[in-house]
Amino acid sequence: MQVLGVVGVGASALCERVAPHLDGRVAVVERRADDADGSPSAAPEPGVTDRPDGVDTAYALGEESWAAAGGDRSLDDVLDDLAATYDHALLVGFPDASFPTIALGGADAANVAIDAPGADAVDVESVLEVIADAEPHVTLETLVERVKASPRAERAGAIATFTGRVRTKDGDEDPETLELTFEKYEGVAEERLRAIESELMERDGVQEVACFHRTGTLRSGEDIVFVVVLAGHREEAFETVSDGIDRLKDEVPIFKRETTVEEDFWVHDRQ
Repeated sequence: MQVLGVVGVGASALCERVAPHLDGRVAVVERRADDADGSPSAAPEPGVTDRPDGVDTAYALGEESWAAAGGDRSLDDVLDDLAATYDHALLVGFPDASFPTIALGGADAANVAIDAPGADAVDVESVLEVIADAEPHVTLETLVERVKASPRAERAGAIATFTGRVRTKDGDEDPETLELTFEKYEGVAEERLRAIESELMERDGVQEVACFHRTGTLRSGEDIVFVVVLAGHREEAFETVSDGIDRLKDEVPIFKRETTVEEDFWVHDRQ
């Protein structure tokens, strides 16, 4: 799922202009301010209120309320839920989000991709380019749903998965890892990843393979990499998942920087 944020006056209007130009299903997640007395402001259920052209579902997320699914829902939780069934998510009013963001009228944002005086000054084509170039928001469920949709799924009786995550420490005496930062060799990394998927799918009994490695800075406990295999039987599925993650780590040019409580270093410099 491709994600774009918009902050500042006119953010909702810009999303309404952009949404009809996006292929596939589009969700809009809008930040709502809670009422002054601290009680959650009323928000319509998704799918009931009027929606802009091109938007399939609209959601409202507040500091203390989540209109669609009750309280205690963070933006990451919402996006994880949407990723398996939506192609695009437009975020309105989330300046700290770790996604490319359009800042309107001097609004502050953490990851500004386009800075414009107002919504009318933003060219839709430039917005579409930002969305296309952004790393997609992918979850394990996203990839599982992708392999299930394979035309060869009827010949499969097993799905095996692997998830790699940021480990805080190996042993009691090790310094605590705060975060890992991943950078990929643009173009080459993605090409090699797709080649590994294709080669693994040539194995007897393997029907579909999907791999994904996140880039950027990930904190302790966050997911890094996924490998999903759809196969005729569990034996082929387990073996291919294991080989898939080994090949991904050995062959795909993705570089890792580790930040611990004591130091910061590129891992390949230590090997």
